[in-house]
Amino acid sequence: MTALDPSVANRGGSTDGKPRARFTSRGLARWILLSLHVSMALAPAADRPGAQRPASELDHTQYKSTAASGAVAALHTRLERGEARLDFAAKQGYLLALLRELKIPPSSQLLVASKTSPNKAHISPKNPRALYYNDSVGIAFVPGAELIEVAAADPKLGVVFYTLEQKEASQPRLTRDDRCLECHASPKTLNTPGWLVRSFKTDLEGEVDLLSGIMVTHGTPIHERWGGYYVTGDTGGQPHRGNLFPSSKGGLREPVAEGGTSLTDLKALLDVDRFIMPSSDVVALLVLEHQVHMMNLLARLRMDAEALSEQDDFSRAHPATENVLRYLLFTEEAALTGQIHGTSGFSAAFESLGPRDSRGRSLRQFDLTTRLFKHPCSYMVYSPGMDALPLRARRHLYHRLWQVLSGEDITPVFKGLSPETRNDIREILLETKKDLPAYWRL
Repeated sequence: MTALDPSVANRGGSTDGKPRARFTSRGLARWILLSLHVSMALAPAADRPGAQRPASELDHTQYKSTAASGAVAALHTRLERGEARLDFAAKQGYLLALLRELKIPPSSQLLVASKTSPNKAHISPKNPRALYYNDSVGIAFVPGAELIEVAAADPKLGVVFYTLEQKEASQPRLTRDDRCLECHASPKTLNTPGWLVRSFKTDLEGEVDLLSGIMVTHGTPIHERWGGYYVTGDTGGQPHRGNLFPSSKGGLREPVAEGGTSLTDLKALLDVDRFIMPSSDVVALLVLEHQVHMMNLLARLRMDAEALSEQDDFSRAHPATENVLRYLLFTEEAALTGQIHGTSGFSAAFESLGPRDSRGRSLRQFDLTTRLFKHPCSYMVYSPGMDALPLRARRHLYHRLWQVLSGEDITPVFKGLSPETRNDIREILLETKKDLPAYWRL
């Protein structure tokens, strides 16, 4: 992206890319503020030999030697100092205590029957792996397994992995486990330490057909999602791969109208008393699928931006910015064709977190009829991953977001955002996102 010219800042400017001879006073004021706040970040530098380019691969040595931060690192420190304790329960060990300490709602529970975990020896459709999450932490619990797995978003490292031994102790320890990078730092995670949500054909033993694996985001068609997962709730008649566990991989049926049946709970299929809830909520699945890829995209942008010196042309990180922007605004979201309802109370708990503007609007409000959210801009705009972006990257992203929401950018990729929707999102962000540049308010 090049430095701003007056035609971009002036809402009354020409559409052919040439600046008009005259400004309105409001247009001139906007242009001045835009120049002050963002032109330094966007102006190209000389493309000199030897200039540093965005990183394409993770430095594993640096990753392992860098101290972690975030909610789980803070809990680890408190446990080490004796400032926190985790109560051990007979059925789920430390699970409930971890959920309380990390503020993870039990209603986020998802049950995965595929053997895609270090605890895979214990996993099957009769004894699935339970996942719980909030905006920054994920926990995996398998009945009978010796370890609880924890993954935590980290502003500097992308994601950091831990284990907690399921053995009662006076001072339980969260142990960092970098072995997870074997799967969680690859092209599947944009070559950053990241998160994975996949859909596999899975048989009655939990074995997966590796060739059937699909990386899932909010752009994946519903009929390709949830292979290996239990799914509870009403999917509005939309077929999917959930709840299908044949006697062999070869016998798996593709989803059909009667496949992907709506289930209210799982009591008839497995011993739900091993878990906190009898559900694997469809809305919690939809949200996780969006969130995971958003986290990876933000981490990729951070890595690309940090690889540039102050003198480098930031346009080298522009592709990563555009990927974040388009995903943030749900430009390629798979359309829903029926009303979706969850069963666990996750929807209400998630919406209650806000923040809300003075009219009660929030980016967490669900639609669940034709799309996931009522206002298609990701709530992850408030996440530590967004706030941890280098200043130039945030300036660049906020400028591009302003261009789209203000109507300056009307390129086809954003055609699904009506003027009313753009305005609603802009108004919500103006009241709830505190670090937006001043030109947003003109």
